[in-house]
Amino acid sequence: MDAALAAQNRQTMGKLLVIAVAMLGFGFAMVPMYRQICESLGITQTRVVGEANTQVDASRSVTVELLASSGGLPWRFEALEREVRLHPGQIVTVNYRVVNTLGRPVTAHAVMNAAPANAGRYIEKQECFCFSNQSFAAGEEKVMPVVFRVSPEAPKDMTTISLSYTFFEQPAGSAS
Repeated sequence: MDAALAAQNRQTMGKLLVIAVAMLGFGFAMVPMYRQICESLGITQTRVVGEANTQVDASRSVTVELLASSGGLPWRFEALEREVRLHPGQIVTVNYRVVNTLGRPVTAHAVMNAAPANAGRYIEKQECFCFSNQSFAAGEEKVMPVVFRVSPEAPKDMTTISLSYTFFEQPAGSAS
């Protein structure tokens, strides 16, 4: 009985090894498959940036007002520019400054709000501190960029957009 059980265990172990190797191979195969799917759907980062410069609507301008709120945290958070004027499709970079005036390290996450209510769908961010949690040492100051554009598909009567970022403290150990 022991020999039969040992043979059965070896057979099961062999099957498990084959499954593990197949799963590992599938995991590696997913990267090029995912890349091909994204490229065929046109949602790659390179393509978005490359097209952005050819789609500037120079016939009109949009003023983007930049606002900042610390979400109840007793620290300084501000937009270094109060507003920018741009053409839809034009990529711009704006900067925000945060100073952690707390006597302790803090991790926070920024959330963007836009006005008018439908403006958020026309803001296309390339880079933003709001994409992940931000950690600050006690007394630390950071200048953080936001790279974005207003889509050329934005309504023609949308001449002013307000972008507001609010930081909220994250519980210790929370993921990005």
